[in-house]
Amino acid sequence: MPVPSLDALHAALATVDDPEIRKPITELGMVESVDVDESGGVLATILLTVPGCPMKETITKEVTAALTGVEGVREVQVRLGVMSDQQRADLRSNLRGNAPEREIPFARPDTLTRVYAVASGKGGVGKSSVTVNLAASMAQQGLRVGVVDADIYGFSVPRMLGVAHAPTQVDDMILPPVAQDVKVISIGMFVPGNQPVVWRGPMLHRAMQQFLGDVFWGDLDVLLLDLPPGTGDIAITVAQLLPNSELIVVTTPQQAAAEVAERAGAIALQTHQRLVGVIENMSWLEMPDGSRQEIFGSGGGRQVADSLSRSIGAEVPLLGQVPLDTLVREGGDRGVPVVLGEPDSPAATALRAVARGLAARGRGLAGRKLGITPTSRV
Repeated sequence: MPVPSLDALHAALATVDDPEIRKPITELGMVESVDVDESGGVLATILLTVPGCPMKETITKEVTAALTGVEGVREVQVRLGVMSDQQRADLRSNLRGNAPEREIPFARPDTLTRVYAVASGKGGVGKSSVTVNLAASMAQQGLRVGVVDADIYGFSVPRMLGVAHAPTQVDDMILPPVAQDVKVISIGMFVPGNQPVVWRGPMLHRAMQQFLGDVFWGDLDVLLLDLPPGTGDIAITVAQLLPNSELIVVTTPQQAAAEVAERAGAIALQTHQRLVGVIENMSWLEMPDGSRQEIFGSGGGRQVADSLSRSIGAEVPLLGQVPLDTLVREGGDRGVPVVLGEPDSPAATALRAVARGLAARGRGLAGRKLGITPTSRV
């Protein structure tokens, strides 16, 4: 059997993506060398971005599998090294391109990323559960999705998405963990144990700047922000940092929750954000005999949508009604969103329908470069 060529080996390595950056390791400068002997034994030296990279076992496994698949390869040995300071600087420059340091890419008027800020008037309406399931469903549809857990005090997204490790930091650039094919960042990844976060407004604002500007998100189709309840500092910060962001309001059918949710949605009048619509969560409990028990009453979602429509003078649709389902809670506790773990359940079906509707929405032309060169009339 002929000895494999170096070109064939490099082509195989080009099929291996870094698990966090989602780009080929050959493009990232992570392949230091590849050698092959006359017997078909291959030694590949791969440079990790940082010492103790949490994904080193995954990288080793995928490099081994890729090289083993090359005809003529009898044995593969992967040796791991670490990038030098200069190599890391080159990597940051490669990833950021010509963008200024700490620029928030989603704030650019020509961004192609849809930014949805998921808001609620009060806690306990299932806003975080809705966010992670929408994210997982969109990723399952093939979209590139990111989630910012903007609920600094009440962070819960890492557990609900099953994030297994902390972010990797390449100098001043943070690589977000990927779980359920969704890139995720949360303050919960930076505090030890279950320690509370006791911050005031300026620190909250700075944390959001870092989540949006210091994190390397890559090319996303959709970015979801799980906002804290109410209309406080974070809601204002998001509107300032992400003027293109659009609001989704989550409520339950309960009238008291709906009244509070209206206030959360009405903030769009002051921040000039677009209201995408309302999601009614915990709408009813489906009984074994097929009937529905409306535990929290009925009509809250429609009430919020109608009230906001009158306030802003444009239609705010009711995007969907999600039934109360214990499988949603169970999935969140074990880190597998219900749209993935129990895809045929009533709640998963409703959430997937909302996700399909949001994924299908196109961006307007406002602020985008059209590639048109004006010409003078003759």
